[in-house]
Amino acid sequence: MNPQNPAKNPPHPPELDEDFDETNAALGDGDYSEDEPSIETDEGASSTPPSRKAAPTTRGRGLRGLSTTVDEEEEDTGPSKTKIKKQMHELRDLGKELTELGKDQLAQLDIPEILRDAIRAMKNINSFGAQRRQIQYIGKLMRNVDPAPILAKLDAWKGKSQNHTAYMHQLERWRDRLLENDGALTELLAAYPQADAQRLRSLIRNALKERELQKPPKNYREIFQVLREILPEPV
Repeated sequence: MNPQNPAKNPPHPPELDEDFDETNAALGDGDYSEDEPSIETDEGASSTPPSRKAAPTTRGRGLRGLSTTVDEEEEDTGPSKTKIKKQMHELRDLGKELTELGKDQLAQLDIPEILRDAIRAMKNINSFGAQRRQIQYIGKLMRNVDPAPILAKLDAWKGKSQNHTAYMHQLERWRDRLLENDGALTELLAAYPQADAQRLRSLIRNALKERELQKPPKNYREIFQVLREILPEPV
């Protein structure tokens, strides 16, 4: 922290020993609530994290395999230290993933305000050490959150993004074919009879001239936009 300009460095939790702190906190070795740093909210008030709850049992692919049942062995002995530590790491990694979301996406998640404030504060931290401490703090706050709805939302966003990328690549392939193969336009018009054939022929001809004369690809880009009108993006 720069003592000359403290306002540029938001508050962050103290240095933590990751493995010792996370495992023992999960096992109930004392209450960490008094040691947690406060995060300044938008109104300037200091917030203190709520009491820690037991970490959810997870199976399969990290937290996405969240189980609602308890093994008979765990009913008698409780989860192992190794399993608890793995769960803590998965929650911390999920919290880190949330810090990479945009403002609009973060607003759509049903999470406690103290967690939302901690994620926002992360975006203003530049020091690697301070970032690491803030991620650990966010991971602790994640223990009070049901990860299943969050994971479902993230998967939906990722799936939509992948579909959009595939659609854009489809348009690019059509554009390349139109410029390289005379029969591609006939194929396109047969599949999409609503397309303006005369306009497309003119754009293709001009785009080829642009390429030959090494001019700015104005018509080349316009072909892409016309294809977006012809081939609607799947919902």
